[in-house]
Amino acid sequence: MEVAENPYGLPVEKLFTMAARINKKRSFLFVSKVIGKHLPIDANKGLLSAALLAAQYLESGKGIKCSETSDLLVSFFRNERFSGGVFLPAAINPVVIGFAETATALGHAFFDNFQSADFFHTTREALTCREPELTFEEEHSHATSHRCYIPKEIIQNEREIILVDDEMTTGKTALNIIQSIQSQCPRKIYTVVSILDWRSDEHKLKFIQLEKELGITIQTISLLAGRVQVKKLREIEEKNKEIEWDSHFSSSIEFIQLARFFTSSKQWTERNRAEFIWETGRFGLSSQQNQSNHQRISIAAAFLREQRTGLKTLCLGTGEFMYIPMKFAAEMGPDVSYQSTTRSPIHVENEEGYGARFGVTFPSPEDPEITQFVYNIPPCEYDEVFVFFEREVDPLHLKPMVTELQKLQFKSIKFVFFSGNRGE
Repeated sequence: MEVAENPYGLPVEKLFTMAARINKKRSFLFVSKVIGKHLPIDANKGLLSAALLAAQYLESGKGIKCSETSDLLVSFFRNERFSGGVFLPAAINPVVIGFAETATALGHAFFDNFQSADFFHTTREALTCREPELTFEEEHSHATSHRCYIPKEIIQNEREIILVDDEMTTGKTALNIIQSIQSQCPRKIYTVVSILDWRSDEHKLKFIQLEKELGITIQTISLLAGRVQVKKLREIEEKNKEIEWDSHFSSSIEFIQLARFFTSSKQWTERNRAEFIWETGRFGLSSQQNQSNHQRISIAAAFLREQRTGLKTLCLGTGEFMYIPMKFAAEMGPDVSYQSTTRSPIHVENEEGYGARFGVTFPSPEDPEITQFVYNIPPCEYDEVFVFFEREVDPLHLKPMVTELQKLQFKSIKFVFFSGNRGE
């Protein structure tokens, strides 16, 4: 690895480690220490990382000094609570897009820092009775198709579009969505924001070629940029070893419904007809709506904090449902960690410094045809886990997940649902 740009002097070891994918399209994975997908994190670290990206966008992308940068860096290095704050001026009013599934929370948290913007995240979900306004492909991913279910007017303009992802290795995903948008709603400027940027000279040239071909400008902003070379040392097994666990261990199970705090979208999928909620940004959010969002989240998080029974708690988001669980985790008191399930199959090996030391796997309770994984939770690490589902699921479909989570010996497993309505 060769680091070429590190504008805030962030230590590499604070941002990521590495793991081996079980994926023939790409054999490696940057395991982020700041987004809460494959590793448990302090949720404030995730929010601060997104705010630092917003500060870097303001300074590098717009040439405007950001007075909040020094305070953000101090909080980042000291692991302090993120106090929030909207510091990008109203004159800057882009459309911000987060990539599913890994960057849905990062994109939303980046958007939080704008006074006047719109946000939505792409989704792998196929909704019933509704066609997406945009589609594009992410060839190297385990799940390749992205869909955008938004009012067309969000992108039917000439505003700057900011694409947010956790890392760029080739930049192919960003180029795909730029071409898709430009074919329907052309504009002059796009910005691609990522924590890590590992594009080679060849991949950077493809950005330049697309700029010339479409007559556009594509800015790139990152917290760390450079080059990586990957060498295969040995073959890995497709199937991970089972972790040893106490087969007699039994967790208490609770169900918590938060539908009264949130708004149904009246949208659902064929496999789970419970309705998605508006507050995720999947269907589009303005900065004004987002401020109202924060109030709802804080009220609901205060309620959920009262449901804690353990000293050490894990908040577990599911799939694309990452941002609201991250915000909850940041407001639920001390000794709370945040993480999410993932679709990515990763080789598990319990070695110091490796990015996937423990792992459990189960069919998704929302769609049993999708396999989900949780990594890096050793047994007995937490007293309790709050598992956040955007939509209510059939308790029978939760059984495989419960079986796997009990291997990690949580005394209490609390399932939290944000939508209890079912589509007709």
